[in-house]
Amino acid sequence: MKRFEKTIIAFFGVCGISLLIVATNISHSTIYKSPKANFAKAAIGTDTALSNIFSSLKSNNTNTHKYLTVSALSEKFTILDYDFGNILDAGATVPRILVINMPRDIWKIKTPADRKLVFFKTILPLVLEANKYILQDRARLLRIKNEKSKTGKVSVTDRLWLAGLFESYEVERDNISELLSRVDIIPPSIALAQAAEESGWGTSRFVLEGNALFGQHTSGTKYSLVPKDREKGKRHNIRAFATLLDAVRSYARNLNIHRAYQTFRNTRQLFRKNGYEIIGEKLVSKLTSYSERGEKYVRTIRSIINLNRLKNLDKAKIQADFVIKKPTQ
Repeated sequence: MKRFEKTIIAFFGVCGISLLIVATNISHSTIYKSPKANFAKAAIGTDTALSNIFSSLKSNNTNTHKYLTVSALSEKFTILDYDFGNILDAGATVPRILVINMPRDIWKIKTPADRKLVFFKTILPLVLEANKYILQDRARLLRIKNEKSKTGKVSVTDRLWLAGLFESYEVERDNISELLSRVDIIPPSIALAQAAEESGWGTSRFVLEGNALFGQHTSGTKYSLVPKDREKGKRHNIRAFATLLDAVRSYARNLNIHRAYQTFRNTRQLFRKNGYEIIGEKLVSKLTSYSERGEKYVRTIRSIINLNRLKNLDKAKIQADFVIKKPTQ
């Protein structure tokens, strides 16, 4: 990257941090750390008009943080008219409710169908939110590519943005074709099925203690959880996240940059080139590298997709309004 571009990026970075500090001091709610992941507190903006809706959370005692419960979350889903069956059947718009942590008592739901419903309704908006921003980047990237092919020029602002995107997706500069193969969505059907399998439908220790929805391994010890049944001689941990949305974004980035998923990306890119929609059932076979179980793992994910009609969600859209579910003191 040229020295001039680095200087400009640094300047905008400082400006961005300053704006974030201002924003979080105007009106914010606190994201509490996961119980054992040792995260620092962070602030996030929320809709003031809706802040009172999300205030009835339970806690074990007055000395602990208050955690989201299934009953409180279900009540808010009802208030927002969040009907998952209607979304599956009629393609209704999904409420933009971004739950920060999985309900701590989800494991207490005895009926599997009820537990599945809470899980899917919690995770779907997060997947759609992550995909929305990926698509925004993709649209801008395509615009820049088209303008460059017509005029041979790229504006300074777009060059700086591109430099950051190349770095973020670990692509060599000016290789826009490769970048386009990476800056693309993960089908909601695949994301939901993998989240269900990797997190035990939201009941695993990893997701409840560290928002680890997708069982991503890390060699680091910071912001991670140690598997209790880790085989002798192995040193991997499970990566933990401050929020569920962070976990979804990290998962999407993993599929979009890791060399193990090159075939997944190539197939997705081929669908784009031929004008086909990005459908999970057509891509799931390319994820054998996600698990040591290989083909058996793929069959499990495909079964979850089919049994729960998740392919109907690959065209789902999220509402434009912003709703955030947060713990309160």
